[in-house]
Amino acid sequence: MPDCRSLFWVQSRQRNLLRNTKLGSLRTTATERPSSHPSELPSSRGEYSRQDNWREYSTKPIRIDEKEPDVASAAKSDRISYAILTAPALLIYGLVIVIPVVYSLVLSFTDWAGAGIPNFIGFTNYVVMFSDPIFWWGLRNNGLVILVSLIGQIPLGFFLAYVIYRRLVRGAGFFEAVIFFPALLSPVVVALLFGVVFAPTGLVSQIIGRAINDPMFSLTIFNSKNTAILPYLIVLLWMYTGIYFIIFLANLQKTSPEMLEAAVLDGANEWHILKSLILPQQVPVFLTSAIYAVAGSLKSFEILWIMTNGGPSYYSSVLGLYMIQNTFSFYKYGFGSAISVVLILLSVFLILILSAIAARFTRVYEEGTH
Repeated sequence: MPDCRSLFWVQSRQRNLLRNTKLGSLRTTATERPSSHPSELPSSRGEYSRQDNWREYSTKPIRIDEKEPDVASAAKSDRISYAILTAPALLIYGLVIVIPVVYSLVLSFTDWAGAGIPNFIGFTNYVVMFSDPIFWWGLRNNGLVILVSLIGQIPLGFFLAYVIYRRLVRGAGFFEAVIFFPALLSPVVVALLFGVVFAPTGLVSQIIGRAINDPMFSLTIFNSKNTAILPYLIVLLWMYTGIYFIIFLANLQKTSPEMLEAAVLDGANEWHILKSLILPQQVPVFLTSAIYAVAGSLKSFEILWIMTNGGPSYYSSVLGLYMIQNTFSFYKYGFGSAISVVLILLSVFLILILSAIAARFTRVYEEGTH
């Protein structure tokens, strides 16, 4: 018969070893993950609840098999997302821009008159167009419009914006509204208004007649060959300067006031501030405005159409009006399409040149600032 005291001593020894093993494990866990809550501390009586056992096993690290990301799958997913997001814009662009341009290019090689089956005639429309003096006169007038935009609207818009920004005049808010107001008017309203102003017996003729005491005075300068386009140029200068004024004013307001104050404290006058601080920052804006001006100058015709309809004798015509008249007045859709193709190519050519200049100036400016 076994000794009961020895058996009891062995069982007690085993329980103590088990308890010490669990205490050591919990001390290690507590050292790695300290806790300030009393319920998370081990029991001082050596008894362990279910919560203690759960905590003991929950502290064991869990191995998760990490897989390498599938780069090809991620790239494919990105391409699908890009395609879905850009599809609506590309669809609209194709319907509004690409298809009409391609259709005009095809029609430019035909004699289509708006009805019937178009006949292919090769480059006949282009030969007739380049031999027509009205085309070259309209191209000359388009060049004048571009010059007025580049050396008139843009510099004047910047000058007015700078004056308002620097508060060189009182009532800046009033002048902002006055300068930008013409750009808000409808081109039809502007054309009708200035058509009356520059008429042979219009407002300008009456003012000059009263000034020289000649009630029968009639202004005929706008009816001559070389000056017939002047009223249109004046209208464009008056109407669209406000757009560039707002563009430059918005960019001038981004200029750091601290930089201007530091320049004034260093003794810089207004000219030095303009030349050394303001103008270098506005070079990209000038070039972007030039691209916008060229594109707008080549396609504008509606004001001139209402004011003079290209008269007298097409001396005030531009290529856009020349295209509209041949297409919708004379029903020469093929010939009008040829004019539109030339306008598109001319626009792309000039815009590419300006874009290259803009990129060069921007790169030089960025290198100078670093």
